[in-house]
Amino acid sequence: MRILVASHTYIVDINREKFKILANLEPDIEVTIVVPRRWKPGGVQNKIIETEFYQEDSFKIVPISNFSQNNQGLLTFGTDIIRLLQEFKPQIIQVEQGSKSLAYSQLIILNKLLKLKAKNILFTWWNLSYELKWPISVLENFNLQNTDGIIAGNLDGSKILYQRGYTGAMAVMPQLGVDEKLFVPAAKDIELSRKFGIKPGDFVVGFVGRFVEEKGLLTLAEALAGLKQLPWKWLLVGQGKLQSHLEQKCIEWGISERIIWVESVSHEEIPPYMNLMNCLVLPSQTSYKFKTLTTVGWKEQFGHVLIEAMACKIPVIGSDCGEIPHVIGDAGLVFPEGNAGILRDCLQQLMESRDFAVDLGDRGYYKVMTSYTNQALAEQLLDFYKQLL
Repeated sequence: MRILVASHTYIVDINREKFKILANLEPDIEVTIVVPRRWKPGGVQNKIIETEFYQEDSFKIVPISNFSQNNQGLLTFGTDIIRLLQEFKPQIIQVEQGSKSLAYSQLIILNKLLKLKAKNILFTWWNLSYELKWPISVLENFNLQNTDGIIAGNLDGSKILYQRGYTGAMAVMPQLGVDEKLFVPAAKDIELSRKFGIKPGDFVVGFVGRFVEEKGLLTLAEALAGLKQLPWKWLLVGQGKLQSHLEQKCIEWGISERIIWVESVSHEEIPPYMNLMNCLVLPSQTSYKFKTLTTVGWKEQFGHVLIEAMACKIPVIGSDCGEIPHVIGDAGLVFPEGNAGILRDCLQQLMESRDFAVDLGDRGYYKVMTSYTNQALAEQLLDFYKQLL
């Protein structure tokens, strides 16, 4: 099976693991990933990345010249992709830039012109309903009409595309799995505990991610402020523009001395901090403050930090925002987004019943190992491809 995947996501090596595993699941599988030759991710890494060719047995990363260096929807590839398609002759063409992507339209057209007869697959994260105007509505209609299969990163994303007229094969799975060799259960690091003043009886509530309003940190702070009678610490790993306001609210609510701020930690360095936690909370809240050319709003598309915590046997609590309740299932606790009172009850349950917390940690670990590792996702992906061929 010859599989070609096109996405800017795989300019970063850590994101390629699922496809490296896929290339080795069966002897006849070849995976070629097309990435933009030059890409500017934005955010913390706000500089242009020059990608390089990479090969490991039947797995390849092939940089292709590109137009647009920082817009997913406008990304398209240069004429050098034609030669690659002619030589590789893919049976699967998967473009991970959404349903309104020009790159996906380009690959659909090249598939037809070169008479490759490959199956066209798109991946999307988008999980809020939207209305489109001409010409983008025409672009999406063309893409969906020529799609053989869709992989949605969340359940809402799949429902939206069915509502928009798609009738073909659909699978729901995240784009990236958890690295179970990096995120493993471990005892609390003694040196880190001493550094942060964490005592043996302290219940450490954790958050990992961006300090921004839509992540629900003010709701979590309010919930913790109602549990002053219990011995807890709040460990926040990340950075963001909400930090100063959050610090002020924690002073106002009398909990500032219990807060531990940790900034500038790379992804590979997170596990020791994760294993300091007695639970991880993802209290995300839907927001309609964000606007793009075609859509308005944001809600949690998956919550990757949840499966990283679960892989460490850390019990999780999440809001019912977006995909969070589907990721957690019965392996954690879920509260209505923005409801500090019910979140407080969830936290108190875990603080007062360590056996219950251990049970949730075990359930979460089992769910991740069976559904969300890169190995598990590679196997699910291969099954989906076989359905289409």
